[in-house]
This record gives sequence, C-alpha cells and structure tokens, in this order.
Amino acid sequence: MEKEGCYYLGKITRTNGNKGGVSAFLDVDNPQEYSNLDAVFLEIKKQLIPYFIAEITIHTSKNTALIYFEDVEDVDEAAALTNKDLYLPLASLPTLKGNKFYFHEVIDFLLLDKIFGEIGKIKQVLEYPNQALFQTFYKEKEVLVPINDLFIKHVDREKKEIHLELPEGLLDIYIEDK
Repeated sequence: MEKEGCYYLGKITRTNGNKGGVSAFLDVDNPQEYSNLDAVFLEIKKQLIPYFIAEITIHTSKNTALIYFEDVEDVDEAAALTNKDLYLPLASLPTLKGNKFYFHEVIDFLLLDKIFGEIGKIKQVLEYPNQALFQTFYKEKEVLVPINDLFIKHVDREKKEIHLELPEGLLDIYIEDK
C-alpha cells in the first residue's frame, strides 16, 4: 500500500499493560466510527505495513483507542510500535455529500466567489490549530481562504468547484485589482 492512497488515522502513543496492548490517539472527528477496524497500516521505516487487529476499544472522550494486534504478544513487541503513525486506505472513507468534504478530496477544485468570481484552483489545504485554509493563487499571488461553513455555499463535485460567499474585504488583503 502506498501512502498516497491512504489517510492519516492517528499515532500509537504508548504501550498498555504487559500483554502487547498499545494506546493510540485517533485524529478523527468521530472515533466510534473506527470501533470495528480489523486492520490498519503502520508506517515503519517509510513503508506502510499492515497490522491486523485482534481487539480494539475506543475511548471517545479522549479520542484514544486501546488496541491489541495479532502476533504482538508482549510489552517489548508493543514498545517497538510506539510513535508509529496509523493509516487507512482512502477507499475506506465514507462518501460525503452536500457541502461536506475531505480536505484531500478538494485539491484542484476551483474556488468561485459570488461577488469576485474565479479566484483559483485549490493547491493545498493548510491545517492550523484554530483554522484550516484553502491555498490558491490568483495571478501568481498566494490567496488563503478560511474554510468556514458560513462561506461555503455549494460544493459541485462534478464540475470540481466550490462556490463561496466571502466577507467583503477578505480578498482585498491579497488582491489589489481584479
């Protein structure tokens, strides 16, 4: 499995007990959706290696999981897995509809503002602790657009467009003249 065909699920943070259990942080909105996982990929030496899950218990309040992998039977084997990133195939993501989207899904979508018009194609999504941003370029000038449900009016997956209604003056920060 190639990393490009996967999404980041979380990270193994520590061992748990002496029977090979590990604790993992799940970097997801709804950890309970992962309570029936039967396998994950661990990044080991820049390779994604499948690990089959014998048992998983989700702790939703902390976005953590207690995981027992098949063939990991003691604390030493579990310790070798700490600080390893967890991945799942992109194909395992549920399909989102309407104005909901995965960040990886909208790369190269065209941003269109109701007043301004065509801004540019999304080059990447920048994730910051308090705000995710679309990065695009208008006439070779970088433009950062906050990802906010209030601004996103329509996501057209067929045309690969996101229609926005941005606050007055937001684009002026980046664009002097149209």
